[in-house]
Amino acid sequence: MSSDTATLDLSHLWMPFTANRTFKAHPRLLSAAKGMYYTDTDGHQILDGTAGLWCVNAGHGRQPIVDALHAQAQKLDYASSFNIGHVDSFRAASEVAALMPQSMDRVFFTNSGSESVDTALKIAVAYHRAKGEGQRTRLIGRERGYHGVGFGGISVGGISPNRKAFSGVLLPGVDHLPHTHDLAHNAFSRGQPAWGGEHFADALEDIIALHDASTIAAVIVEPLAGSTGVLLPPKGYLERLRAITEKYGILLIFDEIITGFGRLGAATASDFFGVKPDIITFAKGVCNAAVPAGGVSVRRGIYDTIVDATEGGIEFFHGYTFSAHPMATAAILATLGIYRAEKLFERAHGLAGKFEDAAHALKGTAHVIDIRNLGLVAGIELESRPGAKGARAAEVFAKCFDRGLLVRYTGDIIAISPPLIIEEKQIDQIFSTLKDVISVVK
Repeated sequence: MSSDTATLDLSHLWMPFTANRTFKAHPRLLSAAKGMYYTDTDGHQILDGTAGLWCVNAGHGRQPIVDALHAQAQKLDYASSFNIGHVDSFRAASEVAALMPQSMDRVFFTNSGSESVDTALKIAVAYHRAKGEGQRTRLIGRERGYHGVGFGGISVGGISPNRKAFSGVLLPGVDHLPHTHDLAHNAFSRGQPAWGGEHFADALEDIIALHDASTIAAVIVEPLAGSTGVLLPPKGYLERLRAITEKYGILLIFDEIITGFGRLGAATASDFFGVKPDIITFAKGVCNAAVPAGGVSVRRGIYDTIVDATEGGIEFFHGYTFSAHPMATAAILATLGIYRAEKLFERAHGLAGKFEDAAHALKGTAHVIDIRNLGLVAGIELESRPGAKGARAAEVFAKCFDRGLLVRYTGDIIAISPPLIIEEKQIDQIFSTLKDVISVVK
């Protein structure tokens, strides 16, 4: 810790998803960021292998975003979206809609991925009620799914520690599909695994048989599950889920908080996989994480059904004080402008092969039991120490940081998801550093 921060009082801040006592005993503090690098308080550069938290897709400190925020703060610092509008909120919605699949062009703005998920779930229930099918309230998530930390999101989510402390107060009427991870059949797959796609999706038929389709409002899945450790959809899986939900009139929600805005080399995972849901949630990369922002993209027919069911007055009793905040919409417009001007989605697509080869070069390294990748995302799964799940990956994370590389870990899985501006030499640096560190960790 530098002399500037030696007297810093760390006691007041309750840090999220952090072992607070451990961190405050040995803090890692950042002071600046630019391009592909953070700078810590000791002046060391840290190569960002995780795009912040899956979100800084265009790299750090981008001047067009800085300029847009500065200008907006001087012109219009705040405007409510309740019965009032501001110009940039409509412009931002149009720009986002242009990147979504055809006819998914109705956009509701939120402030985070968690809010986007809860909004999407409420839209699904409201839609069926507007259709005269108010009994459709059941929501189907997936084991190991992560959908934020709202009560709706953790209810449909399937990561056990996130649910455990709140298990008695989660939403009723929720069920879960099995996750798609199968090391026995799919270890070290390059891209989408070949085995199990329709098999895993057909479990939805069993859930429907148990509860009856007439009670189910929506199924929500991450096309690629990131926070749980990079779990890929086997070939045929998303297509089969789409076919089953359409068959029974169930809405399909893609949680694209991570996969949206270029992570897989396309605007959305829906585009990448060629599977169109009814609702897409987004956040993170939509504004390059410059300010909190998120949203929900909805099929036009869903919006029309809800709005047309009400004869005057408010059609959807939901929203946030900061929905379409002027600073957020300014950041969104500037960010989407960078993606277009620099063709960053296409850039990510072009780098995917190099990224895949570099990731899979770790095969054979001590403790590595699986490598999986898609687009500019990779998961490196390590064998757990007996009785100490997650300890090995936590040590890799800490040692990588000390060597100037930021990675992310969940359990014993290391996740890599760099900004889309990454250079080939930086891809090599990420995975060579990882190999060196994993090799010395016992």
